[in-house]
Amino acid sequence: MYYIPDILLEEDGRVYPPSEDSVFLVRCLEIIPGERVLEIGCGSGVVSLHCARAGALVTAGDINPFAVELTKRNAESNGLNIDVTETDVYSSISGTFDTIIFNLPYLPVDDDCELSEAWSGGEGGLGPLPELLSGAADHGNKGWRVVVVVSSLMDTEKLDALLAPYSVKVLGELPLFFEKLRVLQISPYQL
Repeated sequence: MYYIPDILLEEDGRVYPPSEDSVFLVRCLEIIPGERVLEIGCGSGVVSLHCARAGALVTAGDINPFAVELTKRNAESNGLNIDVTETDVYSSISGTFDTIIFNLPYLPVDDDCELSEAWSGGEGGLGPLPELLSGAADHGNKGWRVVVVVSSLMDTEKLDALLAPYSVKVLGELPLFFEKLRVLQISPYQL
């Protein structure tokens, strides 16, 4: 487990624990108090808790019901108010948001085992990123942004093609032993 300052986290073996990519994502995020934030794939809730602690109005969701319950418990133990729901990307999400965050399952593998939905991005490693981006306009406020973690192990040609219609800013890079992680901010082009 990785340490995030000022956040107490309970763990559950049925939920992907905060790892280097989670801590890296938290360090790259700039949150504005009052900002409406949606985190998809909340896991333990560490990113959502960080955003709520920074003053954001947070909705968190995960496909894993154990992650939903763990995020609720972690929010309560940290004295934070977060709306948490079970969802497959946007399937149970209502409302609009300024920022949509997802620490994607980005590894280019097709694993089918316990917790594999947390890392298995399928062939090419894009996982649910196409669905996340295609629904962002419907779930985003004017000037929305999507913040994701991507890996150098992903199919970069497919990733570049998917991102071509958007404005993309690199918020940070983290070289690891076998890959490089980047946190990307993706938003619509401003006319």
